[in-house]
Amino acid sequence: MIDQIVETVQNLFGTRKIRRKPRVIPHKENKIDLRQVSPFAVSVCKRLQEAGYKAYIVGGAVRDLLIGHTPKDFDVATDATPEQVRKVTRRAIIIGRRFRLVHVIKGAETIEVSTFRGLTAEGVQKDKNGRVISDNVFGEQYEDAARRDFTVNALYFDPTSGDVLDYHNGMLDIRKKRIRMIGDPQIRYQEDPVRILRAVRIASKLGFTIDPKTAAPMTRMQQYLDNVPAARLNDEMLKMLMSGAALQCVDLMAQYKIEVHLPIFKLLMRERENV
Repeated sequence: MIDQIVETVQNLFGTRKIRRKPRVIPHKENKIDLRQVSPFAVSVCKRLQEAGYKAYIVGGAVRDLLIGHTPKDFDVATDATPEQVRKVTRRAIIIGRRFRLVHVIKGAETIEVSTFRGLTAEGVQKDKNGRVISDNVFGEQYEDAARRDFTVNALYFDPTSGDVLDYHNGMLDIRKKRIRMIGDPQIRYQEDPVRILRAVRIASKLGFTIDPKTAAPMTRMQQYLDNVPAARLNDEMLKMLMSGAALQCVDLMAQYKIEVHLPIFKLLMRERENV
């Protein structure tokens, strides 16, 4: 079974280590300030856990908590299916086609809940350029970790125990202030070219560097951005504008010769020229 998973990963994403067991970083070591954690996100996790499911705060929120920043948004990952999440939580809406997610709403706050993604190729659809256009294959937590983009975004925080689960040395990369891709960067950019822009935005926002192996394919892989729907590109560019590091983003894009054929990119370039 393990050999089949390894072969599938190599076919899908290139050679990548499959780490079934994470490093557990206890609260006394990770020192996350629980006052910075959304009480609503905590309650969503606890509801799922009390119903017998695994549930963790995941991604950029954990990364930001570990460096002492207050996250803007909180996402939750679980082994519950979207339908099961909707049954357990209140005011929950299943959204998405490419990835089915659940938005759990309370007042003005929305918690995005995703089911652990699997590594099997069955059910994953790609376009002619290798970009994933549909993927609702569910799996185990270690598979979900291997599916995430950068190591610093593949950290899981259990608000009940206070532990952080680290499958890909994301904690080390946070300490070294670097953005490093999980798996073969070229293949990972090909499956989702927006990761090129995301690497630029996160590095600029946090003052991190992009790992040389992660950065190496960025210039030549930018051609695949032309195949991404304009709405997704606009969304990522807006995040750059609102990141508080828009000029740094433009500088880093210029460094790697990355261009986006959208009016908002031209606006960013004009802002840089006026400084």
